[in-house]
Amino acid sequence: MWRPTEIFRKKPAASSASASPSRGHENARIGKWGEDIAACFLRNHGWDIVGRRVRPCKRDQRCEIDVIARSHDKQTVLFVEVKTHAMRSPRAAPLWGVNRRKKNVLLRACANWIMREKWHGNFRFDVIQVFGRRTGPNPPEIDHFENVPLFPAKWRFW
Repeated sequence: MWRPTEIFRKKPAASSASASPSRGHENARIGKWGEDIAACFLRNHGWDIVGRRVRPCKRDQRCEIDVIARSHDKQTVLFVEVKTHAMRSPRAAPLWGVNRRKKNVLLRACANWIMREKWHGNFRFDVIQVFGRRTGPNPPEIDHFENVPLFPAKWRFW
């Protein structure tokens, strides 16, 4: 007798299972390196780092804010998405890594953080792109895009 569950039963794959976790760990290490560079960059430009890899949504683990910073006068909160690339590409547009789906996830994460912390001050969203390799001979290059339009024009929480 034919059973549909037999078709969808997963077969153990020894070679692919061992290859995917190492690639995922390597991508996480590269991303963390880029976030370290971005946090140092922000500190050097007068921002206090409030949090890194913040997940304000308990139900949705995709909602992650890479870096949250606050100005020295405590008036403005900065939400930063960090994108790390090995090298610049002449064919890639700036901010190509922040597509509509990523913006929606970031909007939800930032809104949840603002409501959870009951923040009533100014806030903005920036993207920092880091180009380089951890083990490369050259220092990384940084592009900082300020006030990227993530929030709608008449955005109100209260």
